Amino acid sequence: MKLEYKAISEYSSFILTDFNCSPAQLLLKDIGYYKILWAKNKNTTINIDGYWVELKQHQVVFCTTLNVLEIPKESGIIAIVFNREFYCLRDHDHEVSCNGILFFGSSQPPVISLSEKERQSFETMFFVFKEEFETKDHIQGEMLRVMLKRLLIKSTRLVSEIEGFAKMPSSQMEIMRKYNLLVENHFKEKHQVADYAEMLFKSPKTLSNIFKKAGYPSPSTVINNRIILEAKRLLQFSEKTAEEISHQLGYKEGTHFSKFFKTHTGLPPVEFRAKLKVETVN
Repeated sequence: MKLEYKAISEYSSFILTDFNCSPAQLLLKDIGYYKILWAKNKNTTINIDGYWVELKQHQVVFCTTLNVLEIPKESGIIAIVFNREFYCLRDHDHEVSCNGILFFGSSQPPVISLSEKERQSFETMFFVFKEEFETKDHIQGEMLRVMLKRLLIKSTRLVSEIEGFAKMPSSQMEIMRKYNLLVENHFKEKHQVADYAEMLFKSPKTLSNIFKKAGYPSPSTVINNRIILEAKRLLQFSEKTAEEISHQLGYKEGTHFSKFFKTHTGLPPVEFRAKLKVETVN
């Protein structure tokens, strides 16, 4: 199944799919799409950025335009796929406030588990999505955007109910969200928590306390994980040398980057890439 809405004049695209057909599988190789993946029918395993992730039935995972995915056919997944031209999360941040909570460059994309009541809600929304594809008129795109906003708001609320987040004042959760967004935008040139604390008008200690209260990795860990994730992606999916990657990620000296990478992965960049090639062949 691959139901698609396209507005050629805007280059916008919105798709409902189960990835069981070849055209839908091609979407996984096309960068520029956000993906909301619901393991609707069964437990399944998918590959995100080279790592296999097990999803239990009725879990939902949120992937950015950066995530490289492999989803086998007959996975039991149903997905919403859309590009920035259809709905720009940054421009519409004031509407749904999901950017930095559902979508950010994390090595562990957010996953929510749906209760029975929430499953029914998702069933209804996805049914309406499917129904809307049957109505071809001038307001079809806007109807799909309205439904997408509802899905994003609902999902953001579910994330906020996760233990740790649920105990936080909304103001502190907003700080965490903004911190994630700032890291996503500046991790290549800003590697210190103090840089982001200054932009948020907070002290590094205040940020650390907020993240600790939520049971979330420390602010410095968020930065390091984001750098490592980007380095892994570039080593696996690009032809750039380790030296080129180090400069792209803001390191003036390749040796400093290599030491940092080895500390967090156990291997220097060159050996990490060689190991990936061996695993791919096998």
